Amino acid sequence: MSLSHHVVRQDPFAGLSRFRDEFSSCLTRRADALFELADAVLCADGPVRSLVELSLVGEHRRGHGGLYDALSAGRVDVARLRRALAMVRLPRAADGRPVLAADLTCWLRPDAHTSPQRILCHTYGRGKDQHIPVPGWPYSVICALETGRNSWTAPLDALRLAPGDDAATVTARQARELVERLIDAGQWTDGDPEILIVVDSGYDVPRLAFLLKDLPVQVLGRMRSDRVLRRGVPPREPGVRGRPPRHGGEFVFGDPATWNTPDAQTVTAKRLYGTAVARAWGRLHPRLTHRSAWTAQLGALPVIEGTVIRSQVEHLPSGATPKPVWLWWSGTDATTVQVNRLWQAFLRRFGIEHTFRLFKQTLGRTCPRVRTPEAADRWTWLILAAFTQLRLARPLAADLRRPWGKPTPPDKLTPARVRRGFRHLRPKATCPAGAPKLTRPGPGRPPGRKNSEPTARYDVHTVSKPGSTKRRTKKSTTPRPRRTG
Repeated sequence: MSLSHHVVRQDPFAGLSRFRDEFSSCLTRRADALFELADAVLCADGPVRSLVELSLVGEHRRGHGGLYDALSAGRVDVARLRRALAMVRLPRAADGRPVLAADLTCWLRPDAHTSPQRILCHTYGRGKDQHIPVPGWPYSVICALETGRNSWTAPLDALRLAPGDDAATVTARQARELVERLIDAGQWTDGDPEILIVVDSGYDVPRLAFLLKDLPVQVLGRMRSDRVLRRGVPPREPGVRGRPPRHGGEFVFGDPATWNTPDAQTVTAKRLYGTAVARAWGRLHPRLTHRSAWTAQLGALPVIEGTVIRSQVEHLPSGATPKPVWLWWSGTDATTVQVNRLWQAFLRRFGIEHTFRLFKQTLGRTCPRVRTPEAADRWTWLILAAFTQLRLARPLAADLRRPWGKPTPPDKLTPARVRRGFRHLRPKATCPAGAPKLTRPGPGRPPGRKNSEPTARYDVHTVSKPGSTKRRTKKSTTPRPRRTG
Protein backbone atom coordinates (compact mmCIF):
# COMPACT_ATOMS: atom_id res chain seq x y z
CA MET A 1 0.00 0.00 0.00
CA SER A 2 1.40 3.38 -0.99
CA LEU A 3 1.94 6.13 1.48
CA SER A 4 -0.65 8.34 -0.22
CA HIS A 5 -3.46 6.10 1.09
CA HIS A 6 -2.70 7.23 4.66
CA VAL A 7 -3.01 10.96 3.85
CA VAL A 8 -6.25 12.44 5.18
CA ARG A 9 -7.55 15.18 2.95
CA GLN A 10 -8.86 18.25 4.68
CA ASP A 11 -12.48 19.11 4.03
CA PRO A 12 -12.60 22.43 2.15
CA PHE A 13 -15.94 23.18 3.82
CA ALA A 14 -14.53 22.66 7.32
CA GLY A 15 -14.08 26.36 8.07
CA LEU A 16 -17.55 27.28 6.82
CA SER A 17 -19.20 24.38 8.68
CA ARG A 18 -17.33 25.21 11.88
CA PHE A 19 -18.51 28.82 11.84
CA ARG A 20 -22.10 27.78 11.05
CA ASP A 21 -22.08 25.47 14.07
CA GLU A 22 -20.68 28.23 16.27
CA PHE A 23 -23.19 30.73 14.92
CA SER A 24 -26.03 28.33 15.64
CA SER A 25 -24.85 27.93 19.24
CA CYS A 26 -24.93 31.74 19.64
CA LEU A 27 -28.70 31.74 18.97
CA THR A 28 -30.27 30.97 22.33
CA ARG A 29 -33.95 31.69 21.61
CA ARG A 30 -35.86 31.07 18.37
CA ALA A 31 -32.55 29.62 17.23
CA ASP A 32 -33.77 27.57 14.27
CA ALA A 33 -35.88 30.39 12.88
CA LEU A 34 -33.04 32.92 13.19
CA PHE A 35 -30.57 30.53 11.56
CA GLU A 36 -32.86 29.88 8.60
CA LEU A 37 -33.49 33.62 8.33
CA ALA A 38 -29.74 34.20 7.85
CA ASP A 39 -29.65 31.40 5.25
CA ALA A 40 -32.58 32.99 3.42
CA VAL A 41 -30.63 36.25 3.18
CA LEU A 42 -27.74 34.38 1.54
CA CYS A 43 -29.84 32.18 -0.75
CA ALA A 44 -32.35 34.74 -2.07
CA ASP A 45 -32.31 35.18 -5.84
CA GLY A 46 -31.89 38.94 -5.78
CA PRO A 47 -31.52 41.82 -3.34
CA VAL A 48 -33.53 41.57 -0.14
CA ARG A 49 -36.43 44.00 -0.37
CA SER A 50 -38.66 42.94 2.52
CA LEU A 51 -38.78 40.37 5.29
CA VAL A 52 -41.99 38.75 4.13
CA GLU A 53 -40.39 37.88 0.78
CA LEU A 54 -37.64 36.01 2.62
CA SER A 55 -40.26 33.56 3.92
CA LEU A 56 -40.82 32.47 0.29
CA VAL A 57 -37.18 31.42 -0.17
CA GLY A 58 -36.88 27.63 -0.34
CA GLU A 59 -34.22 27.48 2.38
CA HIS A 60 -36.63 29.15 4.85
CA ARG A 61 -39.02 26.38 5.85
CA ARG A 62 -41.14 28.45 8.24
CA GLY A 63 -43.93 30.87 7.62
CA HIS A 64 -43.80 34.63 7.69
CA GLY A 65 -45.26 34.68 11.19
CA GLY A 66 -42.35 32.69 12.59
CA LEU A 67 -39.95 34.96 10.75
CA TYR A 68 -41.28 38.11 12.41
CA ASP A 69 -41.56 36.36 15.77
CA ALA A 70 -37.91 35.27 15.61
CA LEU A 71 -36.74 38.79 14.82
CA SER A 72 -38.82 40.44 17.55
CA ALA A 73 -38.58 37.79 20.32
CA GLY A 74 -35.42 35.85 19.46
CA ARG A 75 -32.18 36.11 21.36
CA VAL A 76 -28.55 36.23 20.19
CA ASP A 77 -25.57 35.70 22.49
CA VAL A 78 -23.66 38.72 21.17
CA ALA A 79 -20.62 38.19 23.40
CA ARG A 80 -20.10 34.65 22.09
CA LEU A 81 -20.70 35.73 18.50
CA ARG A 82 -18.07 38.45 18.87
CA ARG A 83 -15.57 35.87 20.05
CA ALA A 84 -16.48 33.62 17.11
CA LEU A 85 -15.84 36.45 14.64
CA ALA A 86 -12.47 37.15 16.28
CA MET A 87 -11.47 33.50 15.78
CA VAL A 88 -11.95 33.62 12.00
CA ARG A 89 -8.76 34.14 10.01
CA LEU A 90 -8.18 37.85 9.39
CA PRO A 91 -6.73 39.53 6.30
CA ARG A 92 -3.32 41.13 6.75
CA ALA A 93 -1.54 44.12 5.31
CA ALA A 94 1.69 43.95 3.33
CA ASP A 95 3.78 44.11 6.53
CA GLY A 96 1.71 41.38 8.24
CA ARG A 97 -0.28 43.57 10.61
CA PRO A 98 -4.09 43.66 10.88
CA VAL A 99 -5.58 46.95 9.66
CA LEU A 100 -8.93 47.84 11.25
CA ALA A 101 -11.30 50.50 9.92
CA ALA A 102 -14.02 52.07 12.06
CA ASP A 103 -16.94 54.07 10.69
CA LEU A 104 -20.58 54.90 11.36
CA THR A 105 -23.47 53.58 9.28
CA CYS A 106 -26.97 54.89 9.90
CA TRP A 107 -30.29 53.06 9.87
CA LEU A 108 -32.59 55.96 9.05
CA ARG A 109 -36.08 55.85 10.63
CA PRO A 110 -37.54 59.34 10.15
CA ASP A 111 -41.20 58.26 10.41
CA ALA A 112 -40.86 55.64 13.19
CA HIS A 113 -42.43 57.73 15.95
CA THR A 114 -43.06 54.64 18.11
CA SER A 115 -39.40 53.54 18.01
CA PRO A 116 -37.32 54.62 21.03
CA GLN A 117 -33.67 55.73 21.22
CA ARG A 118 -33.58 57.46 17.86
CA ILE A 119 -31.04 60.23 17.43
CA LEU A 120 -30.20 62.62 14.61
CA CYS A 121 -27.92 61.01 12.03
CA HIS A 122 -25.89 63.20 9.72
CA THR A 123 -26.46 62.22 6.11
CA TYR A 124 -25.05 63.76 2.95
CA GLY A 125 -27.82 65.53 1.04
CA ARG A 126 -28.34 64.33 -2.49
CA GLY A 127 -27.81 67.13 -4.98
CA LYS A 128 -26.81 69.54 -2.21
CA ASP A 129 -23.42 70.18 -0.69
CA GLN A 130 -24.66 69.97 2.88
CA HIS A 131 -25.33 67.52 5.70
CA ILE A 132 -28.96 66.83 6.57
CA PRO A 133 -29.83 65.42 10.04
CA VAL A 134 -32.32 62.55 9.82
CA PRO A 135 -33.65 60.54 12.82
CA GLY A 136 -32.39 56.99 13.01
CA TRP A 137 -30.11 54.49 14.73
CA PRO A 138 -26.37 54.98 14.06
CA TYR A 139 -24.09 51.93 14.32
CA SER A 140 -20.35 51.92 14.82
CA VAL A 141 -18.85 49.09 12.75
CA ILE A 142 -15.23 47.90 12.80
CA CYS A 143 -13.89 45.84 9.89
CA ALA A 144 -10.53 44.35 9.03
CA LEU A 145 -9.25 45.59 5.65
CA GLU A 146 -7.64 43.60 2.87
CA THR A 147 -4.87 44.67 0.53
CA GLY A 148 -5.33 45.23 -3.16
CA ARG A 149 -8.26 46.55 -5.16
CA ASN A 150 -11.29 44.57 -4.02
CA SER A 151 -14.52 45.12 -2.11
CA TRP A 152 -13.90 42.52 0.62
CA THR A 153 -13.59 43.33 4.30
CA ALA A 154 -13.98 41.32 7.50
CA PRO A 155 -16.68 42.83 9.78
CA LEU A 156 -15.76 42.07 13.38
CA ASP A 157 -18.03 44.18 15.58
CA ALA A 158 -21.09 46.44 15.50
CA LEU A 159 -22.39 48.68 18.26
CA ARG A 160 -25.41 50.96 18.25
CA LEU A 161 -24.90 54.45 19.63
CA ALA A 162 -27.37 55.30 22.38
CA PRO A 163 -28.65 58.86 22.96
CA GLY A 164 -25.94 61.00 24.54
CA ASP A 165 -23.01 58.77 23.49
CA ASP A 166 -19.79 60.36 22.27
CA ALA A 167 -18.61 58.76 19.03
CA ALA A 168 -14.90 58.88 19.96
CA THR A 169 -15.47 57.43 23.44
CA VAL A 170 -17.75 54.66 22.16
CA THR A 171 -15.36 53.79 19.33
CA ALA A 172 -12.39 53.72 21.71
CA ARG A 173 -14.21 51.33 24.07
CA GLN A 174 -15.35 49.20 21.14
CA ALA A 175 -11.84 49.06 19.65
CA ARG A 176 -10.31 48.24 23.04
CA GLU A 177 -12.60 45.26 23.57
CA LEU A 178 -12.03 44.08 19.99
CA VAL A 179 -8.23 44.25 20.28
CA GLU A 180 -8.39 42.29 23.53
CA ARG A 181 -10.48 39.61 21.83
CA LEU A 182 -8.04 39.42 18.92
CA ILE A 183 -5.14 38.98 21.34
CA ASP A 184 -7.00 36.24 23.21
CA ALA A 185 -7.75 34.51 19.89
CA GLY A 186 -4.07 34.53 18.91
CA GLN A 187 -4.49 37.00 16.06
CA TRP A 188 -1.74 39.19 17.59
CA THR A 189 1.21 38.11 19.74
CA ASP A 190 4.20 39.85 21.27
CA GLY A 191 6.71 40.85 18.63
CA ASP A 192 4.15 41.38 15.87
CA PRO A 193 3.71 44.84 14.28
CA GLU A 194 1.18 47.00 16.09
CA ILE A 195 -2.41 46.92 14.88
CA LEU A 196 -3.36 49.91 12.73
CA ILE A 197 -6.78 51.56 13.22
CA VAL A 198 -7.93 53.81 10.36
CA VAL A 199 -10.77 56.34 10.74
CA ASP A 200 -12.14 59.25 8.73
CA SER A 201 -12.38 62.94 9.56
CA GLY A 202 -15.55 62.50 11.60
CA TYR A 203 -13.49 61.21 14.55
CA ASP A 204 -11.22 63.09 16.92
CA VAL A 205 -8.07 61.19 15.96
CA PRO A 206 -5.73 62.52 18.71
CA ARG A 207 -8.32 61.79 21.39
CA LEU A 208 -8.85 58.27 20.01
CA ALA A 209 -5.09 57.68 20.14
CA PHE A 210 -4.97 59.03 23.70
CA LEU A 211 -7.71 56.64 24.86
CA LEU A 212 -5.94 53.64 23.27
CA LYS A 213 -2.35 54.51 24.20
CA ASP A 214 -1.94 51.47 26.50
CA LEU A 215 -2.75 48.99 23.70
CA PRO A 216 -0.49 47.74 20.88
CA VAL A 217 -2.30 49.88 18.31
CA GLN A 218 -1.59 52.87 16.10
CA VAL A 219 -4.26 55.30 14.94
CA LEU A 220 -4.40 56.87 11.47
CA GLY A 221 -7.12 59.32 10.51
CA ARG A 222 -7.94 62.21 8.27
CA MET A 223 -8.07 65.80 9.53
CA ARG A 224 -9.90 68.76 8.13
CA SER A 225 -7.93 71.07 5.86
CA ASP A 226 -8.51 74.09 8.14
CA ARG A 227 -6.73 72.65 11.18
CA VAL A 228 -3.80 74.27 12.96
CA LEU A 229 -1.35 72.12 14.94
CA ARG A 230 1.58 73.04 17.13
CA ARG A 231 5.19 72.03 17.10
CA GLY A 232 7.19 70.97 20.12
CA VAL A 233 8.61 73.51 22.55
CA PRO A 234 12.08 74.70 21.43
CA PRO A 235 14.98 74.57 23.87
CA ARG A 236 14.74 77.35 26.42
CA GLU A 237 17.45 79.97 26.32
CA PRO A 238 19.42 80.53 29.54
CA GLY A 239 18.34 83.45 31.68
CA VAL A 240 14.73 83.52 30.48
CA ARG A 241 12.26 83.75 33.34
CA GLY A 242 8.58 83.01 33.63
CA ARG A 243 6.39 80.03 33.00
CA PRO A 244 7.75 77.76 30.26
CA PRO A 245 5.50 77.44 27.20
CA ARG A 246 3.67 74.18 26.45
CA HIS A 247 3.39 74.64 22.68
CA GLY A 248 5.76 75.67 19.94
CA GLY A 249 5.13 77.40 16.65
CA GLU A 250 2.02 76.92 14.55
CA PHE A 251 1.65 74.49 11.67
CA VAL A 252 -1.24 75.81 9.57
CA PHE A 253 -2.56 73.34 7.03
CA GLY A 254 -3.65 76.12 4.68
CA ASP A 255 -0.44 78.18 4.93
CA PRO A 256 2.60 76.61 3.23
CA ALA A 257 4.86 79.25 4.80
CA THR A 258 4.48 77.48 8.17
CA TRP A 259 5.34 73.98 6.94
CA ASN A 260 9.14 74.18 6.64
CA THR A 261 11.06 71.21 5.23
CA PRO A 262 9.27 67.85 5.58
CA ASP A 263 10.92 65.09 7.57
CA ALA A 264 10.06 62.47 4.92
CA GLN A 265 8.79 62.58 1.35
CA THR A 266 7.75 59.91 -1.15
CA VAL A 267 6.79 60.00 -4.83
CA THR A 268 4.77 57.06 -6.16
CA ALA A 269 3.34 56.42 -9.63
CA LYS A 270 -0.24 55.10 -9.55
CA ARG A 271 -2.26 53.84 -12.50
CA LEU A 272 -5.50 55.55 -11.43
CA TYR A 273 -4.11 58.61 -9.67
CA GLY A 274 -0.94 59.42 -11.60
CA THR A 275 1.97 60.75 -9.58
CA ALA A 276 1.21 60.71 -5.84
CA VAL A 277 3.37 62.86 -3.56
CA ALA A 278 3.27 62.32 0.22
CA ARG A 279 5.11 64.56 2.67
CA ALA A 280 5.34 64.04 6.43
CA TRP A 281 6.14 66.31 9.38
CA GLY A 282 6.79 64.68 12.74
CA ARG A 283 5.98 65.58 16.36
CA LEU A 284 2.97 67.84 15.79
CA HIS A 285 0.11 68.07 18.28
CA PRO A 286 -3.19 69.97 18.66
CA ARG A 287 -3.62 72.62 21.34
CA LEU A 288 -6.35 71.19 23.56
CA THR A 289 -8.77 73.22 25.66
CA HIS A 290 -11.15 72.30 28.49
CA ARG A 291 -14.23 71.99 26.34
CA SER A 292 -16.22 69.40 24.44
CA ALA A 293 -14.78 65.92 25.16
CA TRP A 294 -12.02 67.34 27.41
CA THR A 295 -14.38 69.12 29.80
CA ALA A 296 -14.07 66.48 32.54
CA GLN A 297 -10.28 66.30 32.25
CA LEU A 298 -8.70 67.67 35.44
CA GLY A 299 -5.38 69.48 35.56
CA ALA A 300 -3.17 70.15 32.56
CA LEU A 301 -4.33 68.65 29.29
CA PRO A 302 -2.01 66.12 27.62
CA VAL A 303 0.26 66.89 24.68
CA ILE A 304 -0.54 64.25 22.05
CA GLU A 305 2.23 64.20 19.47
CA GLY A 306 1.96 62.55 16.10
CA THR A 307 2.96 62.74 12.44
CA VAL A 308 1.10 64.80 9.85
CA ILE A 309 1.04 63.40 6.29
CA ARG A 310 -0.06 65.45 3.30
CA SER A 311 -0.99 63.34 0.27
CA GLN A 312 -1.53 64.93 -3.15
CA VAL A 313 -2.36 63.00 -6.33
CA GLU A 314 -2.09 64.18 -9.90
CA HIS A 315 -5.64 63.36 -11.04
CA LEU A 316 -8.73 61.41 -9.96
CA PRO A 317 -10.46 58.59 -11.90
CA SER A 318 -13.71 60.61 -11.92
CA GLY A 319 -12.05 63.63 -13.52
CA ALA A 320 -12.71 65.91 -10.54
CA THR A 321 -10.10 68.33 -9.27
CA PRO A 322 -7.93 66.50 -6.70
CA LYS A 323 -7.59 68.04 -3.27
CA PRO A 324 -4.83 67.30 -0.76
CA VAL A 325 -5.61 64.83 2.01
CA TRP A 326 -4.27 65.59 5.48
CA LEU A 327 -3.63 62.58 7.71
CA TRP A 328 -2.56 62.35 11.35
CA TRP A 329 -0.70 59.28 12.60
CA SER A 330 -0.19 58.53 16.28
CA GLY A 331 3.41 57.43 15.67
CA THR A 332 6.45 59.67 15.42
CA ASP A 333 9.64 59.72 13.35
CA ALA A 334 8.04 58.11 10.30
CA THR A 335 10.32 56.76 7.60
CA THR A 336 9.66 57.00 3.88
CA VAL A 337 8.52 53.37 3.79
CA GLN A 338 6.04 53.99 6.61
CA VAL A 339 4.71 57.16 4.99
CA ASN A 340 4.15 55.31 1.72
CA ARG A 341 2.27 52.49 3.48
CA LEU A 342 0.20 54.79 5.68
CA TRP A 343 -1.41 56.93 3.02
CA GLN A 344 -2.16 53.84 0.90
CA ALA A 345 -3.66 52.14 3.97
CA PHE A 346 -5.98 55.11 4.34
CA LEU A 347 -7.13 54.66 0.74
CA ARG A 348 -8.03 51.06 1.59
CA ARG A 349 -10.33 52.43 4.30
CA PHE A 350 -12.92 53.15 1.63
CA GLY A 351 -13.41 49.40 1.28
CA ILE A 352 -15.71 49.64 4.28
CA GLU A 353 -18.02 51.82 2.17
CA HIS A 354 -18.43 48.92 -0.28
CA THR A 355 -19.36 46.67 2.65
CA PHE A 356 -21.98 49.13 3.91
CA ARG A 357 -23.44 49.39 0.42
CA LEU A 358 -23.67 45.59 0.13
CA PHE A 359 -25.31 45.41 3.55
CA LYS A 360 -28.01 47.90 2.60
CA GLN A 361 -28.58 47.34 -1.12
CA THR A 362 -28.12 43.55 -1.40
CA LEU A 363 -28.48 41.94 2.04
CA GLY A 364 -31.28 44.27 3.10
CA ARG A 365 -29.87 45.49 6.40
CA THR A 366 -32.17 48.54 6.55
CA CYS A 367 -35.20 47.07 4.78
CA PRO A 368 -37.07 45.71 7.88
CA ARG A 369 -39.42 48.17 9.55
CA VAL A 370 -38.73 46.93 13.05
CA ARG A 371 -40.02 48.91 16.01
CA THR A 372 -37.57 48.25 18.83
CA PRO A 373 -33.81 48.92 18.72
CA GLU A 374 -33.23 45.45 20.18
CA ALA A 375 -34.74 43.91 17.03
CA ALA A 376 -32.54 46.18 14.93
CA ASP A 377 -29.47 44.94 16.82
CA ARG A 378 -30.57 41.34 16.28
CA TRP A 379 -30.99 41.84 12.54
CA THR A 380 -27.63 43.64 12.29
CA TRP A 381 -25.79 40.71 13.87
CA LEU A 382 -27.54 38.30 11.51
CA ILE A 383 -26.23 40.35 8.58
CA LEU A 384 -22.69 40.31 10.01
CA ALA A 385 -22.83 36.54 10.47
CA ALA A 386 -24.20 36.08 6.94
CA PHE A 387 -21.43 38.19 5.42
CA THR A 388 -18.82 36.20 7.35
CA GLN A 389 -20.17 33.03 5.77
CA LEU A 390 -19.76 34.65 2.37
CA ARG A 391 -16.15 35.42 3.20
CA LEU A 392 -15.51 31.82 4.26
CA ALA A 393 -17.22 30.54 1.09
CA ARG A 394 -15.13 32.81 -1.11
CA PRO A 395 -12.58 30.15 -2.18
CA LEU A 396 -15.36 27.57 -2.72
CA ALA A 397 -17.79 29.50 -4.94
CA ALA A 398 -17.95 29.24 -8.72
CA ASP A 399 -18.46 32.17 -11.04
CA LEU A 400 -22.16 31.97 -11.91
CA ARG A 401 -22.14 34.99 -14.16
CA ARG A 402 -25.00 36.35 -16.20
CA PRO A 403 -24.87 35.96 -20.01
CA TRP A 404 -23.98 39.65 -20.35
CA GLY A 405 -21.38 39.60 -17.56
CA LYS A 406 -17.64 39.31 -17.98
CA PRO A 407 -15.74 36.25 -16.72
CA THR A 408 -13.97 36.76 -13.41
CA PRO A 409 -11.05 34.72 -12.02
CA PRO A 410 -11.97 32.61 -8.96
CA ASP A 411 -9.81 34.74 -6.65
CA LYS A 412 -11.45 37.98 -7.86
CA LEU A 413 -15.10 37.19 -7.13
CA THR A 414 -17.05 39.97 -5.46
CA PRO A 415 -19.28 39.33 -2.42
CA ALA A 416 -22.37 39.62 -4.63
CA ARG A 417 -21.09 36.89 -6.99
CA VAL A 418 -20.18 34.59 -4.11
CA ARG A 419 -23.71 35.07 -2.74
CA ARG A 420 -25.10 34.10 -6.14
CA GLY A 421 -23.63 30.61 -5.76
CA PHE A 422 -24.08 30.15 -2.00
CA ARG A 423 -27.27 28.13 -2.53
CA HIS A 424 -25.21 25.40 -4.19
CA LEU A 425 -22.64 25.42 -1.36
CA ARG A 426 -25.14 25.29 1.50
CA PRO A 427 -26.02 21.54 1.17
CA LYS A 428 -22.32 20.65 1.50
CA ALA A 429 -21.94 22.54 4.79
CA THR A 430 -23.59 21.71 8.08
CA CYS A 431 -27.17 22.90 8.61
CA PRO A 432 -27.87 22.63 12.35
CA ALA A 433 -31.37 24.13 12.15
CA GLY A 434 -34.14 21.69 13.03
CA ALA A 435 -37.30 21.04 11.08
CA PRO A 436 -40.27 23.33 11.83
CA LYS A 437 -43.15 22.09 13.93
CA LEU A 438 -46.76 22.21 12.84
CA THR A 439 -48.58 25.08 14.54
CA ARG A 440 -51.81 26.97 14.15
CA PRO A 441 -52.06 30.76 13.97
CA GLY A 442 -53.37 32.53 17.06
CA PRO A 443 -56.87 33.98 17.24
CA GLY A 444 -55.70 37.59 17.19
CA ARG A 445 -57.88 40.52 18.16
CA PRO A 446 -61.60 39.79 17.93
CA PRO A 447 -63.30 41.47 14.98
CA GLY A 448 -64.79 44.85 15.78
CA ARG A 449 -62.73 45.47 18.92
CA LYS A 450 -60.48 48.51 18.77
CA ASN A 451 -56.97 48.67 20.16
CA SER A 452 -57.30 49.87 23.76
CA GLU A 453 -53.53 50.11 24.37
CA PRO A 454 -51.95 52.37 21.75
CA THR A 455 -48.19 52.19 21.33
CA ALA A 456 -46.16 54.85 23.09
CA ARG A 457 -44.55 57.54 20.96
CA TYR A 458 -41.00 58.79 21.51
CA ASP A 459 -39.25 62.02 20.63
CA VAL A 460 -35.95 62.16 18.77
CA HIS A 461 -32.97 62.77 21.07
CA THR A 462 -31.22 66.05 20.32
CA VAL A 463 -28.03 67.36 21.88
CA SER A 464 -28.23 70.89 23.27
CA LYS A 465 -26.48 72.79 26.02
CA PRO A 466 -28.56 73.39 29.15
CA GLY A 467 -30.05 76.89 29.22
CA SER A 468 -28.90 77.69 25.70
CA THR A 469 -31.32 79.84 23.68
CA LYS A 470 -28.89 80.94 20.97
CA ARG A 471 -30.28 80.62 17.47
CA ARG A 472 -28.32 78.92 14.74
CA THR A 473 -26.51 81.28 12.42
CA LYS A 474 -25.52 80.77 8.82
CA LYS A 475 -22.17 79.09 8.36
CA SER A 476 -19.47 81.44 7.19
CA THR A 477 -18.07 80.87 3.71
CA THR A 478 -14.59 81.93 4.83
CA PRO A 479 -14.01 80.12 8.14
CA ARG A 480 -10.95 80.82 10.24
CA PRO A 481 -8.39 78.08 10.83
CA ARG A 482 -9.17 75.89 13.81
CA ARG A 483 -6.44 76.54 16.34
CA THR A 484 -7.85 74.37 19.16
CA GLY A 485 -8.57 70.66 19.26
